[in-house]
Formats: sequence, structure tokens, C-alpha cells
Amino acid sequence: MPLTLKDGSPGLLAQGKFGEACKALPQYDLSGVEDSELLSALYRDYTFVASAYLLEPCDILYRKTGDYGLGRDVLPKNIAVPLVQVAEKIGAKPFMEYALSYALYNYRRIDKSKGLVWGNLELIRPFSGDPSELGFIISHVTMVSHSGELVKNTIRTLEASSKHNRAQFNEALSNVVMTYDKINREMDTMWARSLPADYLKFRTFIMGTKNQPMFPKGVLYEGVSDTPMFHRGESGANDSMVPMGDNLLQLTERMPSNPLTAVLKDFRTYRPHNHAEFLEYVEDKARQAKVREFAEQEPNSAAIYLAAVDQIRDFRNRHWSFTKEYIIKYTKHPLATVLSTMEEVGAKIDETQLTKENKTLVDTLTRRAEAQNRVLAREVALLRNEIKDQDKV
Repeated sequence: MPLTLKDGSPGLLAQGKFGEACKALPQYDLSGVEDSELLSALYRDYTFVASAYLLEPCDILYRKTGDYGLGRDVLPKNIAVPLVQVAEKIGAKPFMEYALSYALYNYRRIDKSKGLVWGNLELIRPFSGDPSELGFIISHVTMVSHSGELVKNTIRTLEASSKHNRAQFNEALSNVVMTYDKINREMDTMWARSLPADYLKFRTFIMGTKNQPMFPKGVLYEGVSDTPMFHRGESGANDSMVPMGDNLLQLTERMPSNPLTAVLKDFRTYRPHNHAEFLEYVEDKARQAKVREFAEQEPNSAAIYLAAVDQIRDFRNRHWSFTKEYIIKYTKHPLATVLSTMEEVGAKIDETQLTKENKTLVDTLTRRAEAQNRVLAREVALLRNEIKDQDKV
């Protein structure tokens, strides 16, 4: 299926023959499958087949002309019916997702005695067959390999805030900061593993059918429904690590009411159910435990809280750099919730009560937030002038 096969020869997608080849695929009845591992593998593979089938014409035209044209707007029943059967069993949408399809369920360890580290992971399903696609996906996996540590210390932070245990709170939240720092450092390696110039070789196939000109009428799932379906494309924004930080630090409740926030909320429905449930739990518990308020009551706790928010800022700044280079859809609406929170919390801290180390930390972080807020405002203004029809998404 990939554009380039392992032996270097062109695959069906490169030749424009994938859609025709799908006609030979039997319509399997998967209603009796209950094994969770098999269901996960089937879901991943059927979503790859579906996206390749629907977006093949777009990729062919884009490689020839730079335009996407129209995708196929009918998914044949031999793909649609089993895909929907499997999706319903695992509680997912019948379309490619970040966690269950493209990234987090799409690798294998080369040496099972070793961990989830670069060099010990290989890709199961690619679209392009290009090394940069492997680097793009596996970099997400190595970032998420730190999620266990993040979950553990998030729970400990919530418990400490609920019990007003200052020492545990500072320790647990400091560990959250250190874990996000590991994740951000891992993110830094992405472009050494995945060349920016290669991104467009596989980007077409991770696009969605919702709010996309290639699918003005959505997609009809033959044998499933007479009503067309619309789904968002695969996105790292569906990952749960940064939203967990948003919820723990009570940033989510301060997000502005605008189309961008609405899109982010819609992304929640593209996560595995247990991820979504845990994120909701963290948001509720943080509100009940008053995490931000408890942090602000003691200057050194507030400094650690500020450092945690700065890690969220750092992550989003990296992603913003990526977005500026590749993604052409922008918004006119407020984008700086994290930076505003940093400025607000920093202004409340009584620096006379800080340790020498935390005083230096607070000064550095607040100055950084103020500077980046100014830079962000300038960049958004420039992009508004360069990119027209920004809100037609």
C-alpha cells in the first residue's frame, strides 16, 4: 500500500491503483470478534485502508499540480461495514485517530526486553514508506512513553492539594515539571528524525473529511447509513498529555470561548474512552482541590506551579513553530491562555518569601511569558495579512 515499498519500488498508492485493488478485498464479518488486541489491530488497519482509499485521488493530484481536488465520497461496503463494526466494539469513530490508529497503536518493539526508546521501535503501517514518516510517528511514541510517570505525579498532586499537604504538593508538582521537561526534550528530536521537507509526502492521508474542501458533502459509508459522515483528521492535538496538564493546572476552565476552543473540545471525542474519562476526572478533581489557589497560597508552591505552566507553554511554542511552517489554517481569536496565566500568577507571588532558586525561576519565567506574548501577537498579525479567509475552517 505505501507510496514506496521496503524494496524501494512504487506501491499501489504511488501508481494510483489502490482504489481498484480494494475491490478484491472481501467483506469480512467481524461482529463475532471480541479479542481486544485483535480488535485494536483490525481498527488500525481498516482506518489505514479507509483513509488511503478516500484520499488517494487527492494525493495523486497534489503530487502533480499542488492542488488536492476532491476525494472519493463513498466508502465501499467491504471497507465501511467491518470498519464500523470494529469501531463500535472499541468505542471509537470509524475514521483514523491519533492514538488508536496512526501513532500510539502503530509500532512494535524490536527487542522486547528494551523500552520504548528511539532505535528500538519500528512502524507497523505507513502511508509514504519514507523514513521521515517513521520518525514523525515514533517521535510521538517516545514522547508518550513518559505518560506513566506523568499520570502518577498528577494524581499525587491532586491528592496533596485536597489534603493541604504542602510538602507532597511541592514534590509531586516538581516531578510533573521534570516529566514535562523530558517530553519537551524528546519533542526537540523530532526534526532530526523527520525532515520538514518530507512532511507533505504523507500529510494528505492524515487529513479528515470534516470542514475540508476535498469532501464538501462528507463521506457516505456504503451499507452502514444513507447519511454522509464527517470526521476530523488525525492530529497530535488528540494526545492526552498536555490536556492533562491543562486540567491539572486549571487552564482549561480559563480558555476563551471561540472557534479554536470549540475545535479543541471536539478533539476530546477522538480520544480513547479511558483517556477522555481520566482527563475529565483530573479536571473535576483539580477544581475541587483548588490546585491553582492552593499553589498561590505559598510563594514557593506558586513558583513550582509557574514552572509547570511554563512547560505547557514550552510544548505549545514548539508546536506553534511547526504550525507556522506547515499548517495554513489560522484564527483571529485569542491564543495566549497559558501566557496570560503565567503573567497573572507571577504578579501574585510575594518574592520576599521565595527561596533564592525560586526567585530566579519566577523572574525568568515571567519575563519569558511577557516576551513571548509580544512575539505571538506580532506573528499572528503577520499571518493574518499573509493568509486570507483564516476563519473558514
